[in-house]
Amino acid sequence: MGIPEIDVDELRQRLDAGTPLIDVREPDEFAGARVPGARPIPLGEIPARLAEIPTEGPVLLICAKGGRSMAAAEFLSTQGLDVVNVLGGTEAWVAGGFPVESGPET
Repeated sequence: MGIPEIDVDELRQRLDAGTPLIDVREPDEFAGARVPGARPIPLGEIPARLAEIPTEGPVLLICAKGGRSMAAAEFLSTQGLDVVNVLGGTEAWVAGGFPVESGPET
């Protein structure tokens, strides 16, 4: 079975419902513009930081366009996590006119 994917409209609904979002982009990308509430764990650090990812319920994954987050989703799925990839990533979120945060992680 493949990794489930959602668009940014559904992402907004799931965030409003409290579903956690992990942003797998690099720190400079994360600081530039991000979905409010996203937690940064760069793709290359996912295996080492596995313990930081929630294991109860689904976890949403996002990157710039959807490729790196899909790679993270595939790995995390093999670890038994319930993961969902965000189609179009942060670029689609910004293009959709949704609110963004910028600057270092708070």
